[in-house]
Amino acid sequence: MAAPGGSRRWPLLLLLFGLVHGVSAVFVVKDGNGTACIMADFSAAFLTSYDTQNGSKSVTFELPASAEVLNSSSCGKGDASDSSLVIAFGRGHTLTLNFTRNATRYSVQLMRFVYNLSDTGIFPDSSSKETKTVESVTDIKADINKKYRCVSGKQISLRNVTVTLRDATIQAYLSNGSFSREETHCEQDGPSPPTPTAPPRPSPTPAPESPSVSKYNVSGTNGTCLLASMGLQLNITYRTRGNTTVTREFNIDPNKTTFGGSCAAQLVTLELHSGNLLLVLQFAMNASSSRVFLQGVQLNMTLPDAREPTFWATNSSLRALQAAAGNSYKCNAEERVQVTEAFFLNIFRVWVQAFHVDGDRFGPDVSLTKGVSGLNALRKAGGWEPDAKRRVGTRIAGQAPGLAAPGPGLPTRRHSAGA
Repeated sequence: MAAPGGSRRWPLLLLLFGLVHGVSAVFVVKDGNGTACIMADFSAAFLTSYDTQNGSKSVTFELPASAEVLNSSSCGKGDASDSSLVIAFGRGHTLTLNFTRNATRYSVQLMRFVYNLSDTGIFPDSSSKETKTVESVTDIKADINKKYRCVSGKQISLRNVTVTLRDATIQAYLSNGSFSREETHCEQDGPSPPTPTAPPRPSPTPAPESPSVSKYNVSGTNGTCLLASMGLQLNITYRTRGNTTVTREFNIDPNKTTFGGSCAAQLVTLELHSGNLLLVLQFAMNASSSRVFLQGVQLNMTLPDAREPTFWATNSSLRALQAAAGNSYKCNAEERVQVTEAFFLNIFRVWVQAFHVDGDRFGPDVSLTKGVSGLNALRKAGGWEPDAKRRVGTRIAGQAPGLAAPGPGLPTRRHSAGA
């Protein structure tokens, strides 16, 4: 795609400039004399959703190692105030960074992503074969003759696509054909790059606070397809930059959260956005058994103190919160849905109904708190574990009998998402 001697991508295997970042690479735009005017070193991840015959489906994918800089990239004309970096990959996907500058600063004025829904490798079973374009202004900016540096995951929302740049170094309007020594840091990193700190000694974990319960609903052309009332908490295990493994809990704050979703014949999707966090819940219906259940959970968020700041987790084969079609699922005990080894979704005081919703009213509920017999039934099913400290039941939802929660011993801290 790049002409010989023109714009090209330099693989990190060459160890150019001493930069080694795993899957990231240096993308370079050169002028007619062969002098670099733009350089960018980052890895990128994309999160979006698309329509299939079975409803909306969410997908995440990475910028591959085969990505290249296109000749449509430009160092600008005349005073070179406008320049662009165009990166292509796969079957017709392009990521474009358009730069502009004034006397003291330059910025990525616009980011544009073009994606081809006929690429079955990324969008299997897509009901559309069109090519879509999304774009947005960004707050990526730096002083002239300084490189932009952002160790933390940097998220840019382009309508229904979220682009996350990781460990990014970007510079336009180069004065000497290479990255400058001086740098401007992104707001996420603060005034100086994040540095590992010695972890504090573990202290006794206070009794955890339950998240606030909030109501959610999703409607389509045929009316309401989802009603929910619940408190949501994220339980995540990860390694910090200090190489310490921690497990932390993050409450979803309803006051800082927006939500939406989609309705389809056999799949209902609820999407929650809170700051740098996106949580997607997908409810499915088995047509043969008329059973409704939580089938998929997907999480994308930034953990500023993590070794890998961008946290991704997804599971589309769950069988949690089950009820017959037309009925609602209700449980006053805490539900713990294991999504991956590193991520549990804790759901408090849940009352939910997907499909066959009558206006704004829940149908008859399948309750897990209707006396001792209900608890004994859960124990026999292998899904109930008493928690003496909290004096309430903790149900491990979507798990086979005998599957235990992570063992104790890791320090736990709580943060409020969207703070």
